[in-house]
This record gives sequence, C-alpha cells and structure tokens, in this order.
Amino acid sequence: MRYRSLGRTGINVSPYALGAMMFGALGNPDHDESIRIIHKALDAGINFVDTADMYSHGESEEILGKALRGRRADVVLATKARMPMSDEPNHQGASRRWLMRALEDSLRRMGTDYVDLYQIHRPDPDTDIEETLSALTDLQRAGKIRAFGTSSLPASEIVRAHWVSERRGLARLRTEQPVYSILNRGIEREVLPVAQEFGMGTLVWSPLGGGMLTGRYRKGEQAATHRSRYGFQHLKDDQRLDVVEQLIPLADEVGLPLTHLAMAFVLTHPGVTSALIGPRTMEQLDDLLAGVEAAVGDDVLDQIDKIVPPGTDVGTLDMAYQPPAVLVSTLRRRPHGERSAA
Repeated sequence: MRYRSLGRTGINVSPYALGAMMFGALGNPDHDESIRIIHKALDAGINFVDTADMYSHGESEEILGKALRGRRADVVLATKARMPMSDEPNHQGASRRWLMRALEDSLRRMGTDYVDLYQIHRPDPDTDIEETLSALTDLQRAGKIRAFGTSSLPASEIVRAHWVSERRGLARLRTEQPVYSILNRGIEREVLPVAQEFGMGTLVWSPLGGGMLTGRYRKGEQAATHRSRYGFQHLKDDQRLDVVEQLIPLADEVGLPLTHLAMAFVLTHPGVTSALIGPRTMEQLDDLLAGVEAAVGDDVLDQIDKIVPPGTDVGTLDMAYQPPAVLVSTLRRRPHGERSAA
C-alpha cells in the first residue's frame, strides 16, 4: 500500500480508507465479524479509518474501539459529528455547546483520548462558522483532536471558512469529505480545485456511486441487496442505470471488475487523497482489496469522460447534501405580490 499525505497535515494515510458506517445495526450487527473485517483491512495496509457518532447511533464507534485496542497508535482515526443523536434539539449541529459534548461521547465510545481527524458531518446553516471553527480550534489546542475538517461543504463555504480562520487567528480546515464517483463528478468543478488551493486533504465517500458501481444494479432487473431494502431512489434512476450499462462493457474491455474501475477512477484525480470503502461483509472487503493495484490509462479515462463529462453529476445520490436554497422553496420564491416586473 502506498501512502499519501493528508493535505499539509504531515499525516500519511492509505489511498483506501476504511469507512465504518456498515458496522453495527445499520449494516453488520455481528461485532466479532466486524472486528475481523477491520483487522483484515489494517493487516492489508489500510491505516485510515473513518466513522461518525450517528452510525448505528454510536455502535460503529464502539466496535472500532474494541477493534483498535493495542493498535490505536498505528491508525489514523477519524470521526464526525453534526447529525441528531437524540430528540433533544441541542443534541446536534455544529455549535460549541454540542461539539464539545459530542467529541467526549465519541472518545468514550472508542476508548481513546484523541482522534486524528474530527469532521463536521454536514454544513450547519444555523451556526456561525466562526463559532464552529473556534470550538474546533480549542479542541485541537487541548490535544483532543489532531486536525479537523468538513464533509459536503460547498466550495464557497470552504473559502469563507479559511478567510474567517485567517482573520480571527483560528486553526484552519485541513480536510474535506465530499461525494465523488464516476456518476457524481460535480466536485471536479470547484470543490477539488479549492481544496487543492488551500492544501486540504480530500477523503471522498461513495466512490461506488451509492452501490450502483458494483454491477449488481442493472436496467430492467430487481436487485435483492442489503441496500435495496432502504428504498433509495438513486438505485432506480434510469439515467444512472443507463451509465452503468455503458460502464460494464468498458470494465470488461479493460479487464477489471466494475468496482475496481470505479475505485481506480476516483484515486486518479490529483486532488483526491483517499477513497472510502464501506464493506459490510468479509467478501465485500476481499473484492475491494483485490483491486488495490488497479490503475487506468488515459485512453480509459477519455472513454469515461465521454460517458460522464467532467464536472457533471448523473442524477442525485440520495444521501448527498442539498443546501437550503435547493430544499426550501420559499428561498427561491418572492412573495406572490412581488413577482411581477410592474
């Protein structure tokens, strides 16, 4: 396994990062099997592990805590906070009040006194970015986190966060975790170039397109998978399925499984540090590990560019962040009486 620098943090991480979302009730409730999967990933050279407090309501962090006993010092451990952890209105968000509590809870569940990377799971429009950066800076100075970053933050907000940090003397965002795959290339326009400009590491999630680039979802066929039980609409998107039907013969031509082609594609971009894999079973991990040496040439990348043009998204991934300006209709519509030009 070759290692890459996580932005300008000086921390070296594996290009494959182990995502722990599937460990626990949401995916694999068998703690012992999940631990074996984690250990096999570490033994294969993966040293970057990412989880979040919300994954199976903390169970994922608890499983990681068990798995990393005796190996913690060799692992770059990342977790996230922001999403609701109870019905209490203040048990969520990116406020100082919640982040201080959320980190302590995560540290307790994982049995460690620090995390290497602490991330804001999604943007929080209700909290001033200075409030969030100030709290994260204090946590870093206290030695409880080594670096901090964001997930799904738009490029304009990344720029604003760096401006606030410089103006207020606060520590800077060091990483961003956006969605990126052959099917979702929108971040190539601004997010990746901005992250590169600021020397940020980029940990991309859903490189398999929310499961669609496994080849198990085909047009006109019903897939009986763990993911299909949740009713994700992106799995039924005809546009995305049409692209998959074009990618499968391309992967065959290259002599790679579609999963390996998908992983090799995202790791080719110079702005991508690591790509998250989220195996639920040992079989899924073995399949992905078999592709660590896969690389694609410019001719293959050119063909992918023709199927999905650079900087474009094919449909919308269900779990992808949508800003309030898109979700809230009143932010796009003037009051009825003010809509005419005269």
